[in-house]
Amino acid sequence: MSNTTHPAVRIEKDSIGPLEVPMDAYYGVQTLRAMRNFPVSGQPMPPAFLKSHARLKKAAAMVNHELGLLDATRATAIAQAADEIIAGKLADQLPVDIYQTGSGTSTNMNLNEVLASRANELLGGKRGDKSPVHPNDHVNMGQSSNDTIPTSLHVAALEEITRQLRPALTKLEMSLREKSRETWNVIKTGRTHLQDATPIRLGQEFLGYAGQVQRSGRRLDAAEKELAEVALGGTAVGTGINAHPKFSPRVCQLLSQWLEVQIVESDNHFQAQATLDGACFASGVLKTIAVSLTKIANDVRWMACGPRAGFAEIEIPAVQPGSSIMPGKVNPVIAESLLMVCQRVIGNDATVTAAASSGNFELIVAMPVVAAALLESITLLARASENFALQCVDGIVATTRGPALVESGLMLATALAPVVGYEKAAALAKEAAKTGKTIREMAAATTNLSPQQLDELLNPAAMVEPSDKILPTSG
Repeated sequence: MSNTTHPAVRIEKDSIGPLEVPMDAYYGVQTLRAMRNFPVSGQPMPPAFLKSHARLKKAAAMVNHELGLLDATRATAIAQAADEIIAGKLADQLPVDIYQTGSGTSTNMNLNEVLASRANELLGGKRGDKSPVHPNDHVNMGQSSNDTIPTSLHVAALEEITRQLRPALTKLEMSLREKSRETWNVIKTGRTHLQDATPIRLGQEFLGYAGQVQRSGRRLDAAEKELAEVALGGTAVGTGINAHPKFSPRVCQLLSQWLEVQIVESDNHFQAQATLDGACFASGVLKTIAVSLTKIANDVRWMACGPRAGFAEIEIPAVQPGSSIMPGKVNPVIAESLLMVCQRVIGNDATVTAAASSGNFELIVAMPVVAAALLESITLLARASENFALQCVDGIVATTRGPALVESGLMLATALAPVVGYEKAAALAKEAAKTGKTIREMAAATTNLSPQQLDELLNPAAMVEPSDKILPTSG
């Protein structure tokens, strides 16, 4: 006789048939079926989404009780079970893969089953019980996966932007503005097309970066407005079947109070459930932020390249050895980390774009992957932006290399153009490049400009601000 012991199981049935569910599981037959159907990535839905969905279920139970549809005992037990998930408990009971049914029904039922099972346990029953709290009849009352999943997607993204991304971007903007002040008096050679251009203050470059981040925050305003409008209340196809007319407005009101953000029921449920246009728009904003941060991180890498064979206009903090073979090498690793995050976010936006295009008639059938991609983008941008501020920008120091190269810059000829004419200035620049002389030396030898006039015209500090002190063109 075999001594093999079998784990304790219970038999549960759904409309497909019976299955053996582990006795100690809070989830039920529909969750188990989903686990077997979708052994794809091993990645469950993001914690932020699951907590948002649990919070929605808590609000739904409380509102259904207020409306006289759910008794206090059931409502309180569901809310208490939801609080445990919101606090990060029972995470192992929410295993359904991201790559599942496109509506997210499997995740919705996973939450419904776990909340019902835990609620019944709290009421003196055992895991797996469907009474007195039933996953569909009570936890899912007035709801459908088709309106709750996109609602939780929007609310989770809205919360993460508010809690994570905005503070991180604010920190980065402050760091860039402070660096602009610190380096305002450092005048260096500007560059366009990666070629020498007229002088610019290093502080002006950092002011530009700060302006990019500031405008990223403004773009988030528009994204938040899109995300604040939710599909809840439309149930299956947008008609609101089986939902009390006051259900969604009251749930939105509760969520708004809890999260201290504005959440409103859509005034057109047919667009809210048949599309993910709002989430797609928000993802596009995140992509635009990633593009802005890419520019900043790349500029920092270029300005720091060297230290002897490159520009070396700034020094960045040495946070780790840069090479396993070259002693003393220091690499711009924090900027590189940010760049990889930006590349991921740009890729995530492509995923969201494709997924948001997958709707037919009354439903988008790629909601889970949109939730996963959107929330990952928010989290990555938030963490990488703050890290870039703290471990890179705050420690940047200007070198003397930038100012030292200004006098030899050929584009100083631009300052002479209003006086000697464009053609003459261009000829001076070409001859200077050929001979190795400076623009000042060429102008002194080939024009009638006095040393005093050249000092005034070729003063780098006068070139970095608008000026009305332009001499009349000679000859």
